Amino acid sequence: MIEKSFRLWAEFFGRASEKHFRRGVLFTSAMLAVGGTFSPLHPAHAQWAVYDGANHVENVLIAARTLQQIDNQITSLANQAQMLVNQGRNLASLPLSTLSTLQSTISQTTALLAQAQNIAYSVQSVEQQYQQAYTSVSAGMSDGALFSQAQTRWQNSVGGFEDALKLQARVVGNIPSDSSAMTQLVSASQTSTGALQAAQAGNQLLALQSRQLSDIQAELAANGRAMALQQSRDAATEAESDAQYQHFSQHDAYVPGTVSMFGGSGN
Repeated sequence: MIEKSFRLWAEFFGRASEKHFRRGVLFTSAMLAVGGTFSPLHPAHAQWAVYDGANHVENVLIAARTLQQIDNQITSLANQAQMLVNQGRNLASLPLSTLSTLQSTISQTTALLAQAQNIAYSVQSVEQQYQQAYTSVSAGMSDGALFSQAQTRWQNSVGGFEDALKLQARVVGNIPSDSSAMTQLVSASQTSTGALQAAQAGNQLLALQSRQLSDIQAELAANGRAMALQQSRDAATEAESDAQYQHFSQHDAYVPGTVSMFGGSGN
């Protein structure tokens, strides 16, 4: 079959050169590949495949659009996956917690306040003991009773100043631990992976500040208590002095008399 085609091409080109003959062979081979093979069973006419260029272009465009849609879907899925990752980061909890340390410090400060000497931080205690030691001074009291109340007031004042000093020492002792906790929380906030971690770090910083404010409040209360006890003592001392003066003034006036010395007769 191929040799018959070669002969047809040789007759067609006649005196064509060998170069042109080879080109004819290549063209015939291409025609066989595109249009099918020649067969002696078929009629004498050749079979040619019809190429529709417009349909081919349309198919290519459809394929391109399909690929673009697939690419858009892949991009959308990637964005959704990234969004889920970001949401997971935003919902991640902060691994650092200073709550137990803050609660322990507050408990220690509260324990010191509860150990207040003599007159405690209680309205009922203040009313009862203040009435007994500071406002019950009168001229009719004996010297022993006045001295006992004065001793009680002095002990209250000394105890108040001691309590204030202890609380001040506790507040100052909290400074290093507060500094360490603040450094850790600020570092955790700056390196947080999501919004929740940053918010939790900020909340713990606010809790630390609240605890520090409670220390200041307790210190002011202790200092105010000590000063109030001292001022009350001073006021009671004035009342005691007045009572002692009135008690002394109730005795008879001094009457001079003759004193005999060495058994003499008044010389």
